[in-house]
Amino acid sequence: MANLVTIYGGSGFVGRYIARRLAAKGWRVRVAVRRPNEAIFVKTYGAPGQVEPVLCNIRDDASVRAAMAGAAAVVNCVGTFDARGKNNFDAVQAQGAGRIARIAAEENVARMVHLSAIGADASSQSIYARSKAAGEAAVLAAMPNAMILRPSVIFGTEDQFFNRFASMASLSPMIPVVGAETRFQPVHVDDVAQAAVAGVEGAATGVFELGGPDVASFGALMKQMLTVIERRRLILNLPFPIARLVAGMSDLVARMSLGLVPAQITPDQVRSLTRDNIVTEGTKGFADLGIVPSSMQAILPTYLWRFRASGQYADIKRSAKNLRAH
Repeated sequence: MANLVTIYGGSGFVGRYIARRLAAKGWRVRVAVRRPNEAIFVKTYGAPGQVEPVLCNIRDDASVRAAMAGAAAVVNCVGTFDARGKNNFDAVQAQGAGRIARIAAEENVARMVHLSAIGADASSQSIYARSKAAGEAAVLAAMPNAMILRPSVIFGTEDQFFNRFASMASLSPMIPVVGAETRFQPVHVDDVAQAAVAGVEGAATGVFELGGPDVASFGALMKQMLTVIERRRLILNLPFPIARLVAGMSDLVARMSLGLVPAQITPDQVRSLTRDNIVTEGTKGFADLGIVPSSMQAILPTYLWRFRASGQYADIKRSAKNLRAH
């Protein structure tokens, strides 16, 4: 019988790519999620019964243990951008990660892969970054041979980065940007999945910082996105003092509406944007795993085309202009 791997958050943006790759390599995959009925699509990643969604709440020991039963490896992809509520930064990214690792050790699970983020830092001004660092520490305390993956901003078909700003550009004449000079090293989601598979199969352990081949400022990334979607828009850089004020007001509205009106940007996100989000020199990365990361230039047009004025017909219309009348 094929080995079993449990992926916590396996129906999310990154988790689904990991699940698909592991299924293709013959693993039985258990996708542990809060709403398994909304994760039925993962069944299509393998043969009947090979990939199964199961109910799990990572805030509960019994739930985590049940989802892990019989697994040879576990992957934790659960993360949040919610600073409040039951599933806040600490509950999910610190305590939740530690709980999965502790129970994995108790159940004698051989390998663990934990998805963190570049910028994880116990001394950071950002609560998000501190919770990521706390999660890493808890994982390594229980599973010293775990693989920790720290990706920069992740892009891909279902991302909430380029898709979000491309959607904004299709409706608005300007794109407000906080930290236009802050540098990022965007990494393709499937490349992150390849790295995770290496950890699951025991090919690597330790901390890996994952960035793509391109390093660019936030403003430059927006320009590249606008080129792909063939639109001209004003990129408005909001200075950090103004951004803090806007974020505070947005956060206040979200609180007063009890979350019915979500914050467009939070004070913690503004704090995060004051620091570059790129691979630290000298750290292990894709090269150590034998993975050549994909460029944005190769991937972005494959899914951002829908934000062009003519959508999928843009190339056809462009070609038609070159036809000569006979």
